Amino acid sequence: MPAADVSETDAAYIVEIELPGVHREDVDVELDGNELVVTGEVKEKKREGLLRRRTRRVGNFEYRVTLPGDFRPDDVEASLAHGVLTIQVPKAQTTKHSKIEVSESSSK
Repeated sequence: MPAADVSETDAAYIVEIELPGVHREDVDVELDGNELVVTGEVKEKKREGLLRRRTRRVGNFEYRVTLPGDFRPDDVEASLAHGVLTIQVPKAQTTKHSKIEVSESSSK
């Protein structure tokens, strides 16, 4: 499972997943109810010569996270840049904090 961060703002849930060396065509992002599912493959690099040591992972991966609350599935955006997949899931309703001014009422 790749390393990931999940954060929440007033407007959206943001998921950042480390996928170094992965191309966007090798990643699938899906919503299954409230669960965000990211699957894909880290392909082995073609090499010349003898590989003496390997600590980097290759093969299929899967990342799953359940998002709390309601969101707008049609407005989800995903982008892959510099080895990090960023997924923004907008919340269904943004609740803003606002101060209500209390006025003085005149009694008759």
